[in-house]
Amino acid sequence: MELMFSPNMLKIFEQCPRMFNFRYVEGINMPVNDDIFAFGKNIHALASYYLKKNNIDKMEKALSDSEFETWNYLKSCKYFSYDVIGAEYNLAFKQNKYFYGGRLDALVKEDNKYYILDYKTGSAPKNAKYDYQTIIYILAVKEFFKTDSIEFIYLDLRNRAETCIEYKPEIYSEYIKQLDEITHKIEVYEKSPRKENCKCEYSKICY
Repeated sequence: MELMFSPNMLKIFEQCPRMFNFRYVEGINMPVNDDIFAFGKNIHALASYYLKKNNIDKMEKALSDSEFETWNYLKSCKYFSYDVIGAEYNLAFKQNKYFYGGRLDALVKEDNKYYILDYKTGSAPKNAKYDYQTIIYILAVKEFFKTDSIEFIYLDLRNRAETCIEYKPEIYSEYIKQLDEITHKIEVYEKSPRKENCKCEYSKICY
């Protein structure tokens, strides 16, 4: 299987291997309601333009009241004053025979330390330290920039909170083991039983 694994792909496999197979192996994409993601998309787009030093005056005027309030919170966070390495920044690395990667909301730097920023209009992952997004993004920055001075910042825009994970070299082997284990499960996967009362977008074709 020649894939570059993103955090979301690995999360979907853990959630439902059948969904993973439909979406990433068979290439079947089912229609979903994009309206529920509109708020987050607007904030992400605005942050990207802002960090790239583009003029966002017109974009700000188009925001709803709640979006404007959220945007002001995000814009005022200390990380937006750091040196910007990239916004909507693609990074990947290779471990054994697979590539892992994704698009970082932003990567900034202060005093030789790299900060990975991820904006959440929901809450941060419950076990953020071992979330696939944390693991893959930290290892990608570590590999590309040859540094161990990395911190992952989940910015919870709804609750105005931060979850910070500082990378420690001693956790490297745990991160690699977690990636190797999940990709091995994907390699040896055989069709699993259908979940009862499944209501995902593939439920009508999953039998």
